[in-house]
Amino acid sequence: MPNISNDRIFTVSRLNAEVRLLLENEMGIVWLVGELSNFSAPVSGHWYFTLKDSRAQVKCAMFRGNNRRVTFKPANGNQVLVKARLSLYEPRGDYQLIIESMQPEGDGRLQQQFDQLKMSLAAEGLFAQSSKKPLPENPIRVGIITSKTGAALFDILDVLKRRDPNLPVVIYPTMVQGSDAAILIAQAIGRANSRQECDVLIVGRGGGSLEDLWCFNEEIVARTIAASEIPIVSAVGHEVDVTIADFVADVRAPTPSAAAELISRDTSAQSQKITQRSQQLQSGIRHYLSVQNARLQQLQFRLEKQHPQLQLNQQSQRLDDLSQRLQAAMHSLLANHKQHIEKQQYKLSLYSPEKSLQINQAKLTEQKRRLLDAMDRQLLQSRHQLAMAAEKLETVSPLATLNRGYSITRDKNNRLVTSHQQIQTGDTLITTLADGEIRSTVN
Repeated sequence: MPNISNDRIFTVSRLNAEVRLLLENEMGIVWLVGELSNFSAPVSGHWYFTLKDSRAQVKCAMFRGNNRRVTFKPANGNQVLVKARLSLYEPRGDYQLIIESMQPEGDGRLQQQFDQLKMSLAAEGLFAQSSKKPLPENPIRVGIITSKTGAALFDILDVLKRRDPNLPVVIYPTMVQGSDAAILIAQAIGRANSRQECDVLIVGRGGGSLEDLWCFNEEIVARTIAASEIPIVSAVGHEVDVTIADFVADVRAPTPSAAAELISRDTSAQSQKITQRSQQLQSGIRHYLSVQNARLQQLQFRLEKQHPQLQLNQQSQRLDDLSQRLQAAMHSLLANHKQHIEKQQYKLSLYSPEKSLQINQAKLTEQKRRLLDAMDRQLLQSRHQLAMAAEKLETVSPLATLNRGYSITRDKNNRLVTSHQQIQTGDTLITTLADGEIRSTVN
């Protein structure tokens, strides 16, 4: 037997625990796209399902605290994007994913790309307040980079005309939506910088969906804005819309009209300075919050790895698993007992006296019927024989003789009198006629 130290001999439980820790610590957070299948939501509130593509699949668990934040109702066949931690379900040794968030694939993929690029650029310092260029207090010429037919351009021009009609404007038309828009926007910013004919630029467009505004989330646009020598005001969409361009730009305006308000001269220079400082402060706060949020996510991940909730989730998943196995075993046991009872009932029915009693009852009924038939035939035959005997008796009966006028005489001892020598004077005689008797005394 090889010489192996005891600390190198694993139990199955220890091996699975070590593998689980290895997977969770080494892999960390992963993003995954796949199709939902085998979706299950037991009474515990946790979700269990499989994510698959055309060639492979992986088991997943999403615990109640996380699935409450899902904004749609998952169903088998949905294409989803999930954020997950790699783990191992120790009781069965199953490799699985612990899902932390879930979104439909389209919007979710864009949001993932947005978050990843935002964190990457923030780490490089592109959002840092120290790299922001101040806007000119009295701009000489304003450049506008947007679609020449979009509503945003006319909104900006209307505000500039109302607030500062003498302020010159240069328009750098470009596409602001579609697959080529990011490159064209970057080229327009580069063209404005090469011409050096403006001292501030407004880059933006009107509102739209996340996909419509996506060109302002492209890395090429972000880096071009950061490299611009001319201060840039980002004015993309409505106030609630936030893009990567907003974080990189020197100032972010909530709308194109607000951008025009921000850079145009007004009667109160102090008000303009306050607005500018406010925008810079907001940008600094957003940057600070972005950095702190990234740090918070890192700390939260470290905390989750050591949090007892992981053990609770493991035990809860095991409880759900054992509950399902118990239910399956109970159903199987009940089915077997039911089948056994049905077999015994069938055997009992084969030997039941009820069936034999029914057969004997049927035989008895048949015998009774046959007896009655025989009795009827015997009675009929006896009646016929009686009638024949009566007819024969009638022919030899003395009554018939009596009916023809004859009579029978007996003495008092009921002896038949056939000779006068049998009687004496004083004897009582009984004479039988056809319709009665006559008693007489011999004189």
